[in-house]
Amino acid sequence: MKILAIIPARGGSKGVPRKNIKLLNGKPLLEYTAKVALKSSLLSKVIVSTDDDEIISVAKKLELEVPFKRPIDLAADTSSSLSVILHALAYFESKSIYFDAVCLLQVTSPFRTVEFLDAAIQKFINSDADSLVSVQEVPHEYNPHWTFELDKNQHLKIATGESTIISRRQDLPIAYHRDGSIYITKTNILKEQNSLFGNKIAHLVSPKEFYVNIDTMDDWSKAEVMVKRLKL
Repeated sequence: MKILAIIPARGGSKGVPRKNIKLLNGKPLLEYTAKVALKSSLLSKVIVSTDDDEIISVAKKLELEVPFKRPIDLAADTSSSLSVILHALAYFESKSIYFDAVCLLQVTSPFRTVEFLDAAIQKFINSDADSLVSVQEVPHEYNPHWTFELDKNQHLKIATGESTIISRRQDLPIAYHRDGSIYITKTNILKEQNSLFGNKIAHLVSPKEFYVNIDTMDDWSKAEVMVKRLKL
């Protein structure tokens, strides 16, 4: 299977200014994702999609390919990952280069390993799924069967739509949340369904000790502690 890996790294960032190239333990944050992606034997091509000249320079020093400069209208706070992926696919297709699937690797999840990445790709290849996402298990206190929404009368109702709540923790079904580390999607799903997920979604549980998703300065502080503990 021919898989394009896209590392999105726009210049603007409000929660952590310039976070994609901010130094974490002496290395640009981008470097952590770059090194893992480039070591994978299951990715056909690894590129960075960015609108920023400084990020382009850093990416090239890391031996990452930057085949184009991302248009400004795809680098806003409101720009979706899907639009960034479709732009990259259109660029390559204009040059008669085609991929079966796309693997999105966000810089904000720096501590994935190449073993975990390859395991995710291999599981996706071996499945009949439209996509695969890396996940973390939801703590039982936040399980959707134990969370509530407001009805039209501002009364609480169980978020799952059930009429009675599951009383015992042991009876709760396992629930997962996306952890942001890995997204893999078939190209036809991206283009035809305009979806990052499709109807059949495979998953792989990320090691909890590697989990951080850097959006705020508190997340950055957590990553600084983790990188020393993990000795990366």
